[in-house]
Amino acid sequence: MAVTHDAIRVSASAGKLRREAGMLSLLFASLGGMIGSGWLFGPLNAAKAAGPASLLSWVIGGFAILLLAFVYAELATAFPRAGAVVAFPKLSHGNLMAMVMSWVVFLGYVSVPPVEVMAVLSYANNYLHGLVAPHTGVLTTMGFFVAAAMLGGFVLLNSFGIRWLLRINTTLVWWKLAVPAITILALLLFSFHTGNGSVQGFAPYGSQGVLSAVATSGIVFSYLGFRQAVELAGESRDPKRTIPVAVIGSVVLALGLYLLLQLAMIYGVAPGSISHGWANLHFAGIAGPFAGMAALAGLGWLALLLYIDAVISPGGTGIIYSTTASRVVYATGNEGLMTSLFSRVTAGGVPWVGLLVTYAFGVFFFFPFPSWQKLVGYISSVTVLSYGIGPVVLLSLRKTLPVGDHGRPFLLRWPWLVAPVAFIVSNYIIYWSGAGTDDFLFGMLAVFFAIFLVYELAMRRSLSHLEWRGAWWLLPYFVGMWLITYLGPKSLTGGLGDIVYPWGMVIIAIFSLAIIFLARASAMLDPEEARATLLGSEPELMDHRAG
Repeated sequence: MAVTHDAIRVSASAGKLRREAGMLSLLFASLGGMIGSGWLFGPLNAAKAAGPASLLSWVIGGFAILLLAFVYAELATAFPRAGAVVAFPKLSHGNLMAMVMSWVVFLGYVSVPPVEVMAVLSYANNYLHGLVAPHTGVLTTMGFFVAAAMLGGFVLLNSFGIRWLLRINTTLVWWKLAVPAITILALLLFSFHTGNGSVQGFAPYGSQGVLSAVATSGIVFSYLGFRQAVELAGESRDPKRTIPVAVIGSVVLALGLYLLLQLAMIYGVAPGSISHGWANLHFAGIAGPFAGMAALAGLGWLALLLYIDAVISPGGTGIIYSTTASRVVYATGNEGLMTSLFSRVTAGGVPWVGLLVTYAFGVFFFFPFPSWQKLVGYISSVTVLSYGIGPVVLLSLRKTLPVGDHGRPFLLRWPWLVAPVAFIVSNYIIYWSGAGTDDFLFGMLAVFFAIFLVYELAMRRSLSHLEWRGAWWLLPYFVGMWLITYLGPKSLTGGLGDIVYPWGMVIIAIFSLAIIFLARASAMLDPEEARATLLGSEPELMDHRAG
């Protein structure tokens, strides 16, 4: 079914988003999304999982995300729009695929502000008792109301509009960059123990420890913010120039920062803390790892600074994720995937319905839920599942809209190599996340899809109107990923052990290439809306520059 250009416009009564985001704002939006609670907890968890070889885990995670960043740099500049990650599958494969992936994208984004609020309150509980239960980490009744109020504050800040929000975020990112830098310098100068690197050797838990750390210790979670600039592409003043710099630059900067933080963790802990091995790493104040290390090193001023940062860094990330989650809700309405009510914006260009939906779902995650670490594992898996769609969309549109006939503002070189490798690596991360996480993720999507089909049958008495051609390949993709992980080695995926290491990764690579073949063959033969965008007929946006 052809999609007309009118179908993707925001109605005059609903208002329009504004083009007010510049290069620095977009770069800092992605950095702000990456520097949150992940840096406060990730290096500790990675050290426990892989020892000094955790440095390789950060490199592998950064390489994987950088491949995806190159893919999204082409897509976001060619098709700049708010909530872009929802719009991309619609452009190449139609509404049904976009509908399914919008659930994945939204559930990934909307759960980040709650986990950042939980991180803030967990640190704060050390000096403001009664916010979380000490043994379970679950919010108390008082903690729930404080958390809901904090999440409401994120929504309130978003109500001022994208220009004011990005100014606030830019200020926060300067702080969020400065504190880790100070922490690195202080610990390496005043608490450097050269012998730590030789305890149990470089890789005490082998390559499986290195790979598992990528997905489960908070490493992938720490990189997930790179797509913030992609989601805000529709509000960029000059997306051709700003998006590639913002997306790729933020990943490179974050990789450098996280490597230095991991070095500070490995060589900054007292030797006695790892006397029983890296897996049993423990010291006083470990609930706030870097603050505890600073206190033990006699750096009380740094410990105080880190406790302050434990409010600012996660808070800043929560604010920017509230922004992008609301844009995903907006995009589902704007792209015709959900009710048009979701595309409503204020006269000032704020997607107010999207903010309310984001808040409601965010509060849901505050009810008794597994620990911070459990929620982070879920977020990593569900978000990375949506990442793999980028390479599929890029290769599909390269086939149906060849570059020779339809140029791109930013052109990814060697797409037939980069995009498949990016897709394979994305699936590796889902695989490394483990069978338990994948059971929950794919089971949840199956329930959502069943409810959706029942609703469609009740409303239309038929399912023939759904664009099955573009979405059918998701079934073997999701089932295959779940099955391979379920049968994987206990030491890596927690599976049955029928597929031993490393053969599971070989199977994932071959399976991924087969899925790409099916996905490209299922793409729309005439992606009219994508062609219209490349020809310059974009969805309407107000070009209202910041002064």
